[in-house]
Amino acid sequence: MRLIFAGTPAFAAAALDALHDAGHTIALVLTQPDRPAGRGLKLTPSAVKCTAERLGLALAQPASLKTPEAQNELRAVDADLMVVAAYGLILPQAVLDLPRHGCLNIHASLLPRWRGAAPIQRAILAGDSETGITIMQMDAGLDTGAMLLKHALPIAPDDTAGSLHDKLAQIGAASIVEAIAQCGALSPQNQDNALATYAAKISKAEARLDWQQDAHLLLRQVRAYNPFPGAFTTLDDGIIKIWRAEAVDSGEGHSGEGNPGEIIRVERSGVVVACGSGALRLLELQPAGSKSMSADAFAAGRALRETARFGA
Repeated sequence: MRLIFAGTPAFAAAALDALHDAGHTIALVLTQPDRPAGRGLKLTPSAVKCTAERLGLALAQPASLKTPEAQNELRAVDADLMVVAAYGLILPQAVLDLPRHGCLNIHASLLPRWRGAAPIQRAILAGDSETGITIMQMDAGLDTGAMLLKHALPIAPDDTAGSLHDKLAQIGAASIVEAIAQCGALSPQNQDNALATYAAKISKAEARLDWQQDAHLLLRQVRAYNPFPGAFTTLDDGIIKIWRAEAVDSGEGHSGEGNPGEIIRVERSGVVVACGSGALRLLELQPAGSKSMSADAFAAGRALRETARFGA
């Protein structure tokens, strides 16, 4: 099938590779313009751009798809289908109508749950037991199109947004190949809008840990904000990122001890911190300007004392 592919991050790059390997003609790849990244703010290509260049595919990086110039370029491709995965630009109705068989989207949730920009992180934050991939027909709404195919994936207790992303990227890549192979045989199913939830974009500000909260909720935040933006707190006026943690079992004798944010124990296995309910053992931390390190190394380097308080 003759395709236009639109995507930007690594999640989308996995699908581009899979479609190419499946033998489809990818006539044009769309991705967002190069963005400044890193401390030097060097212009950096997207993962999809890197993949397209490696595969020798035609590439375009329009700032918008609303201009006549961008739409004429897509029209000239004469595509059978357009595949979209985490592209990051709005597709106007004129673009949705261009391919003969419309546009399909690879979405990282079991729609209608978690429509929007951050379905992976929001599923972890909410304590969902599963997530998955939905292949849907695109319409003018935000992830509101009819569903063609769904594949579920359990969320493991130790899954981070990063590990779940990698799993879903592979399922998404296989799912879009499967959906196109069955083109015409799949029955579109409308979404139940009453069941829809919105996965708002993750902000850096919301990754600050509030030690008044329950330990299990804080643990979900640590997992959901790894690798971006990184759950963080403060200690002695310095920013500390928390990359790994675990809720302390009530049988360990820490529950109910200390004020929220207070260090209850400094152990070889981790730094135990009191929460509004329960306690959290911090396993991997990163002080500002330093590399990530084990809790043991962190404690040794700072001469941590019990009753010192995070977030004060």
